[in-house]
Amino acid sequence: MKITFITVGKTEDAYLKEGIDKYVKRLKHYTRLTIIEIDELKNTKALSPEQQKAKEAGLILKKILPLDHVILLDEKGMELSSTQFAAYIDKKALGSVANLVFVVGGPYGFDQSVYERANDKLSLSAMTFSHQMVRLFFVEQLYRAFTIIKGEPYHNE
Repeated sequence: MKITFITVGKTEDAYLKEGIDKYVKRLKHYTRLTIIEIDELKNTKALSPEQQKAKEAGLILKKILPLDHVILLDEKGMELSSTQFAAYIDKKALGSVANLVFVVGGPYGFDQSVYERANDKLSLSAMTFSHQMVRLFFVEQLYRAFTIIKGEPYHNE
């Protein structure tokens, strides 16, 4: 199974990039992970939040293939423990999902067209985090999920 992680905007802080790189390297032992960074929109002061979401939606949807299983990282999504997330990933792999696509939207979230294309929504927490930090938290949880699936000692119950 392949995993694609789509984000709107680039990770700018060096300490976050370092952390993300650490887990991306570790994940190479478990899965093929592709990270797609969509450039943030320029000159957004003249655009309403709805217009920004619509423009971002077009860029996001161009990166998604018809057979991809799309999961939005969204504050209204289901909350899973790390072991539940591992079971979710494992179930998708066993269910012959070829490509899981996780998406982090822009500062205003997702346009309705992206919600309509999504198969699932997942919340990393009831708290709100910066889009920069969410990227690190997600790749760490993805790594943790694979170590749980493999029965390796990274995760402590």
